[in-house]
Amino acid sequence: MRQETTRSNLSRDVGGVYIYGLFLDGAGWDRHGAKLAEAPPKVLFTPLPVVHVFAVSSANMADSKRPPGGGGAVSLYSCPVYKKPRRTDLNFIFSLQLRSVQPPEHWMLRGATLLCDCK
Repeated sequence: MRQETTRSNLSRDVGGVYIYGLFLDGAGWDRHGAKLAEAPPKVLFTPLPVVHVFAVSSANMADSKRPPGGGGAVSLYSCPVYKKPRRTDLNFIFSLQLRSVQPPEHWMLRGATLLCDCK
């Protein structure tokens, strides 16, 4: 994440929590662009930087689907977050919107998820 993005989020009082310790499975993370990227060869899990998570009402869901900044061909992938690598409904926590240059289907076919524990 860029430092400007973090500061602007702190200035608005939207509530929520900051989460660290999430690992990407099936994808990599572009730190400079703050978006999903292809995983490097032979890397199974990629740590995600600190993420600010807050609730969005269903009335505002249409606004949250649009990427911030409105730039170009950036889309949002609704990435599921699981407690453990076993992907069952018992381990599912919530979905996190992650920016990407590729369409969401690209990451769905790769099975990209976020894990709290990669063991």
